[in-house]
Amino acid sequence: MGAVSFTTEGFVVDAEIVGTAFDLPPAEIPARLRAGEITSRCETGVDEDAGRWRLTFFHGGRALRLVVDQTGEVLSRATFAAHAPKAGPIDLSTFSDET
Repeated sequence: MGAVSFTTEGFVVDAEIVGTAFDLPPAEIPARLRAGEITSRCETGVDEDAGRWRLTFFHGGRALRLVVDQTGEVLSRATFAAHAPKAGPIDLSTFSDET
């Protein structure tokens, strides 16, 4: 398997990449993801970025951002200070049951 691959359930990223970015042993990455200690976000490219995805992982005040193409090749990689985005409240009054 390469650094990033696609499955029917989403992306699979090599734990070595994530572990290196956060100075963690790769063997710990799956458990930390399951526990919510490492979170992630996936964004799909549009227009000139179609066929690319931005995968961002957050842990301990740091982020790892990978831009990958449809073959799973990592086009760019960056680490930087960041906190995981927090979900805001949803205003249900803006939704309608009418069809």
